[in-house]
Amino acid sequence: MPRLVLTDLSLSHFRSHKAARMVLDGRPVAIWGANGAGKTNILEAVSMLSPGRGLRRAASDEMARQPEALGWKISAALHSLHQLHEVETWAEPGAARQVRIDGKAATQTALGRIARVLWLVPAMDRLWIEGADGRRRFLDRMVLSFEPGHADATLAYEKAMRERNRLLKDQVRDARWYDALEDQMAQAGAAIQRNRIDAMMRIATAQEGAETAFPTASLALMGPDDTDIPADEAALAAEFAEGRARDMAAGRTLSGPHRADLGAVYMAKGVAAKQCSTGEQKALLISLILANARALAQDFGAPPILLLDEIAAHLDASRRAALFNEVCAIGAQALMTGTGPELFAELGARAQHLEIGDIAGVSRITERTAP
Repeated sequence: MPRLVLTDLSLSHFRSHKAARMVLDGRPVAIWGANGAGKTNILEAVSMLSPGRGLRRAASDEMARQPEALGWKISAALHSLHQLHEVETWAEPGAARQVRIDGKAATQTALGRIARVLWLVPAMDRLWIEGADGRRRFLDRMVLSFEPGHADATLAYEKAMRERNRLLKDQVRDARWYDALEDQMAQAGAAIQRNRIDAMMRIATAQEGAETAFPTASLALMGPDDTDIPADEAALAAEFAEGRARDMAAGRTLSGPHRADLGAVYMAKGVAAKQCSTGEQKALLISLILANARALAQDFGAPPILLLDEIAAHLDASRRAALFNEVCAIGAQALMTGTGPELFAELGARAQHLEIGDIAGVSRITERTAP
């Protein structure tokens, strides 16, 4: 099977790393070191090889090493479907981040066409019990992994909605001001909903018949109060028009894809994810990430790069071994972090083992023998 593999990664003034370089051989990567050594920062840098704001959803200026605040740069060699790409992304102080692929200026959407990157970080552990916005972002990251153009539809929708909300706050009542904006919202919103539904169907297919030690999740897309959000352009336009008076009273748009929520049920028990134990909720998240990876292996033609932050610390030995076995079976290059080498003992020689430290601001990354 063709692969998607990161073979060279260089960081300059990114987060805690004044300078750092990793040379990788395509195997999964166990990265370990003390708290504060910059392990998560490396994963964040890799996440910036995909569209969007990365695994921390940080602004560009927040990623610059302090106190210098000189801006930052990430350079990478990426083998994708039998092609080698040289990728650079960077940001100068106060400026939006830039992307260059094979020496030519490119958009962030173009990154999504050559690479697929999925991640699971500790901040996502409360996904099922916190607000709908986090679940919506989680779903849209899955959608984006299948359809890079989903980002363009989302931006178009949000831009038109901001203009509509401005009219609502200003108590503008002339319907002609709303018609064009609502048409734009309906066109982009219908695409967003169709993309979401398609991604959920792919995840469901990837879960069927998979040999996995992790529980299967049944996913559902719903609106506020369990209402349906149309995936039809005409129906969405009608919903926006009918809701103008209500939205004007609220000063914002109260219906549409931006109000969607992702529901999940632990299928073997028939229990909603939000009612499961903490361990079960974590297992469901891992299950969905692995299903997403299996689906992408079929859809994109190669498994995605996986970023699994502090993943081993939250699993017992049997679940750790099961996760490592599934990652290797999928064929994904997974970058995983932990505080010590013992957390990755079950991987053995199937992975590279890198210890990370720091000398005078320059990161020291040392390859170690598998435990």
